Amino acid sequence: MSENCNHDCSSCAENCSSRDKQSFIKAPHKLSKIRKVIAVVSGKGGVGKSMTSALLACASQRSGRNTAIMDADITGPSIPKMLGIHDRAMGSEEGILPVLSEGGMQVMSMNVLLNNEDEPVVWRGALISGTVLQFWTDVVWTDVDYMFVDMPPGTGDVPLTIFQSLPLDGIVIVTTPQDLVGMIVKKAVNMARMMNIPILGIVENMSYVVCPDCGRKISVFGESKVDAVALENGIANVVKVPIDLDLTKAADSGKIEEFENDYYTSFFENIDKMLSEKTKNKQ
Repeated sequence: MSENCNHDCSSCAENCSSRDKQSFIKAPHKLSKIRKVIAVVSGKGGVGKSMTSALLACASQRSGRNTAIMDADITGPSIPKMLGIHDRAMGSEEGILPVLSEGGMQVMSMNVLLNNEDEPVVWRGALISGTVLQFWTDVVWTDVDYMFVDMPPGTGDVPLTIFQSLPLDGIVIVTTPQDLVGMIVKKAVNMARMMNIPILGIVENMSYVVCPDCGRKISVFGESKVDAVALENGIANVVKVPIDLDLTKAADSGKIEEFENDYYTSFFENIDKMLSEKTKNKQ
């Protein structure tokens, strides 16, 4: 315990002996059933975290798992647009009902609660964190095998709230090739380890572009650093995702569920294998 400890664990990330690691975990809605929860994080914005969340969820759904996405990026929600969702969330006497995508994924986002999709959310941190918790406690998530939480960037209030309050099975870190981002990744890695959350893999987004004429891979943002970062931090599951115009078109048109790819499919299969083995070892 730190000598400056004020005994308020809710505002502290220190992994000290006085902390009860389960004391802040919130129970989901009484009618919810959620088996695995994975947070998709990044140390900074603009690296493709929401795209990764959506594509991992699509890979999970295609594999036959019942899949959900919680869009925890309250002030910058983009998941509904990628999935072509424009319906508003409905409620019942039991709670809030998530919106279903065309492919059957359950989705909750600030944008499905607003009357106008373009309406800005100008809130302070405490209100944003409280809303994210309500997505967990007040929404009826039905028979979910995998829930992917699209996190806001950085290591502030909302990530800390989710790390402490949701029973995370692990995180996926999203980055891009530049040296600067490598430093930011280490911050996300260190935060996960402070909170005892397993790191399930790293996605290097915008890793390269394939020349349409000769098929050569061109490193637009310089040489990849993800392998070195992964090796340094003992992370085996790594995927390098190219800049893909077809993917951009699919996301912009709300058709991302129709975009098929091998890199996210194999990446998800590795995650599923890791978590399945972990479950077996506990039994």
